[in-house]
Amino acid sequence: MENTLPMSPTLKAALLADAIVSGAVAAQQLAFTAPLAELTLLPAALLSGTGLFMVGYTALLLALWRAPRVLPWLIKFIVAGNIGWALACLGLLAGQVVPFNGWGEALLLVQAAGVLMLAGWEALGLRRCEAARPGLRAAAA
Repeated sequence: MENTLPMSPTLKAALLADAIVSGAVAAQQLAFTAPLAELTLLPAALLSGTGLFMVGYTALLLALWRAPRVLPWLIKFIVAGNIGWALACLGLLAGQVVPFNGWGEALLLVQAAGVLMLAGWEALGLRRCEAARPGLRAAAA
């Protein structure tokens, strides 16, 4: 247990928010793949594939949310993943790798902004976990 940190209320709230948002986006992209693809011109395979990924991601977030302690490397991985998701959204826009229209652009921009906010909140939550760990500051000094 020495490699784990006690869960901070900030991190707990951020993980739950990420799980709720990711679960809702997954449900939307899986339940309405064809209409969403038609509306945004984004490929149906991209929407359904990322929707399936987010189902598993949501399950991971909920498991972490329920845990009394966290592995710092895993939270850092989630933060990095959210940043990567935002960069991928922006990369799709900049590189015009896939077709999209104004609605598709809006969807990608909203997802990029949303995951960056969640990454920041989760990083803050991890810092609060580290600050709450007894002796951590003394060992770092």
